[in-house]
Amino acid sequence: MRCAWFNQNFSESYFLDPLLEGQLALPADAGLEPFVDADDIADVAVAALTEDGHAGQVYELTGPRLLTFADAVEEIGRASGRELRYQPISMEDFEAGLSAEGVPRDVVVLLRYLSTEVHAHNASVADGVQRALGREPREFADFARDAAARGIWSRPTVAAS
Repeated sequence: MRCAWFNQNFSESYFLDPLLEGQLALPADAGLEPFVDADDIADVAVAALTEDGHAGQVYELTGPRLLTFADAVEEIGRASGRELRYQPISMEDFEAGLSAEGVPRDVVVLLRYLSTEVHAHNASVADGVQRALGREPREFADFARDAAARGIWSRPTVAAS
């Protein structure tokens, strides 16, 4: 399985706190990304490990459409009823901000790799979910509505102890 950026990066990972503050700043310009839902990834993994017919298959897992990061933030804002902004920034500013927040260096290096190498090669929709599961992948807007309904982007951040 080869996966695009996960939808859940916006609700469970490094993108959550900035969205709770109202703005996500990343070193991603107007490039397109086929965000994939982690539940689709899990469903493909279960099918590949428990059903016949998957041996030797390579599944490129993406969502059903291409979005910019700005589009994704707009979808989240619409679903959550919040005014959210996306701000493209330079890689240098991105890394400096991560370091200032105490993000470990190995994570900074990983995020640089994902932002430059992986994001640059993900500008197409693939059929891995359809081939593995016989259904369409989950739409980003559906993910955003479900997460917003659970209050993901409206809850206050909890400081780590």
